[in-house]
Amino acid sequence: MKKIARFTVDHDRLEKGLYVSRIDGDAVTYDIRMKKPNGGDYLKNAELHTFEHLFATYARNSEYSDSVIYVGPMGCRTGFYLVMRDSVGRGGFISLIKDSFRFIASFEGEIPGAKRKECGNYLEHDLDGAKRVARDMIEVLKDWTPEKMEYVK
Repeated sequence: MKKIARFTVDHDRLEKGLYVSRIDGDAVTYDIRMKKPNGGDYLKNAELHTFEHLFATYARNSEYSDSVIYVGPMGCRTGFYLVMRDSVGRGGFISLIKDSFRFIASFEGEIPGAKRKECGNYLEHDLDGAKRVARDMIEVLKDWTPEKMEYVK
């Protein structure tokens, strides 16, 4: 079988940040890298799970909601993928991510979709951990621009 595109990226050269992973017609897959790959520090399951609930809820309720196709974690626990319609553009994507992470960092209250009838693992959540991850990424992304969104070759 052919190697898929994301496995051709040198993960030892990736840093935390936002990248364009692939483009399929008008759908763009963005790589939201929140931990350095192979760095020994990964998203913990409970914080990742809570982050997913909050991130997906915010993105699907944002001004870009009609352009959001998929929000989900990476299996390696170093970040998330967000698939969006290309009409949003890289600037809109960066804006959505920064707004989403500020929302998560300051979130108080009941985690959306975290009741037994709504979630397949409703007991495994960590709001404080999700907030820590969001705060860290806000700092990483404060000066992020569309020009920084290409993988390092």
